Amino acid sequence: MPNEILWFIFLIFDLSAVILMFKLWGKHGLYAMIASSVIICNIQVIAIVKMFGLVATLGNIVYASIFLSTDILSECYGKKEARRGVWIGFFCLFWAMIAMQFAIRFVPDASDFIMPHLKQVFSLLPRVSAASLAAYLISQHHDIWAFHLLKKKTEGRYLWLRNNLSTAVSQLIDSLVFTLGAFWGVYGYEVLIQIIVTTYLFKIIVAALDTPFIYLARKLKSA
Repeated sequence: MPNEILWFIFLIFDLSAVILMFKLWGKHGLYAMIASSVIICNIQVIAIVKMFGLVATLGNIVYASIFLSTDILSECYGKKEARRGVWIGFFCLFWAMIAMQFAIRFVPDASDFIMPHLKQVFSLLPRVSAASLAAYLISQHHDIWAFHLLKKKTEGRYLWLRNNLSTAVSQLIDSLVFTLGAFWGVYGYEVLIQIIVTTYLFKIIVAALDTPFIYLARKLKSA
């Protein structure tokens, strides 16, 4: 299956999972989605793929859907609950990074064949996670601030505008901070620029396509 089709199918699954978790468990379901997604996307982002003729990292869909979760929290529960979701995600990623650094330092049994693969993946995690944690905290707090500023300015109207505009600026901040922090010196300048442009482009596409999902979430909350 081509990467482009797989990307779109996974996009629908991921955004639908956010809404399902919200429907089943409300804000607690969104906290769980943020916690799991922030770990998943930091593993996926290690892989580099080509889509639509462009070089990009994996993890863009999962990471972008975190902004959907925090925007739903902002819209339905307020700034305090959205920030709580951000900090829950921060702690879960930090703990996953620590736990896996312990794991790869155990001496495997002679019968083991998994440890080399774990080391190959998670030996990269500290730098990726450090860059991700910095980008995550800066961009998410900006997103919450911008979302509520726009909500106040528009007197609660134009949900589509604050969802997309706050995310667009926040994702640009995130793409710059993360890519430069995680991959500076790993890839050449041309690849770095491609990664920044493509990751931002794909995140913006996800942000635009998640607009009906945030309207659905608000409808579920008011039902």
